[in-house]
Amino acid sequence: MPQNSKNALFVFPGQGSQYVGMGRDLFDEHPTARRIYEHAGEVLGFDLAALCFEGPEDALNLTRFTQPALLTHSIACLEVFRETTGDRLQPALVGGHSLGEYSALVAVEALTFEDALRLVQKRGELMGAHGTGEMTAFPLDIHSLRPIAERHHCAVAGCNLPDQTVIGGRAKDLERVEAEIAELFPRKRAVRLKTEGAFHTYFMVAAARYYRNMLEDAEFRKPTISVLSNFTGGLHDPEPDAIRARLFFQLFHPVLWHANLQTALQAGIDTIIEFGGGIGPGEPDAKRPNLEGMIKKAMRGTEFEAHYLPAINLQTLSSTCDALLQPAEPAAGDT
Repeated sequence: MPQNSKNALFVFPGQGSQYVGMGRDLFDEHPTARRIYEHAGEVLGFDLAALCFEGPEDALNLTRFTQPALLTHSIACLEVFRETTGDRLQPALVGGHSLGEYSALVAVEALTFEDALRLVQKRGELMGAHGTGEMTAFPLDIHSLRPIAERHHCAVAGCNLPDQTVIGGRAKDLERVEAEIAELFPRKRAVRLKTEGAFHTYFMVAAARYYRNMLEDAEFRKPTISVLSNFTGGLHDPEPDAIRARLFFQLFHPVLWHANLQTALQAGIDTIIEFGGGIGPGEPDAKRPNLEGMIKKAMRGTEFEAHYLPAINLQTLSSTCDALLQPAEPAAGDT
């Protein structure tokens, strides 16, 4: 594993990786995490820590609460990591999946934590209030799925991998697409996602029009490190107005996550660390990282190879920090 890599990518997960109990282990163990959660509650005007740690789950899953909760957990994981490692590992790139793009922008000082909290709280509120529809994930390439989806007025919402595409649409329209795909590709199982709307499609246009005013009022700065853009699949233009525009378009255009990963790998990334969120059953220490599977599948069968490390809870943070702080083994012939 690369030691003190100069080619690290820090990544942050998006909606769907929230769970009741998220961050409780960090809060109890690290004053830094405690301060972040308490400050987030002051900015938002409600007890975010109590919602994250105790639920109820139905409330945490409401987009207006999910988004600031995940942002806070991601930044708490990042700051505990930085504190534990003495901030020795500086990334070459940062990126995030959907909502995670805001965590990435905070990580490189393009947005303050406070401004990002206010933005994603409003973003979530608008997505829930003005967005409609639902979402389904298919283990299919975009070229096979898109014409069928569009025939039923559904739209591509995300390109996570060459063989993993998400679409959004009205429930009955999605049912028609799912039925047609089941007939044409009987081994490809569709998964309906639990969201409040068809995110990253034309169903979010009304929400985006209101959200634009929020983006224009927020203070953005040039990032200190390059940031991946979900909207383009490449790197953000560092100019603040360009970042605002791409976040606006991101709300109703597909998340080009596989393109983001390809951009990072082609830039020579050799270490990828994921901060925040978690999926699967059990307590925080039993959770699995949200983006790990996509990241590893994106490298499979390619010339690219990068070491993946999770920092999503107390246990994985400790293990990852220990691994990175180990002295590099001397090369053959060194004395």
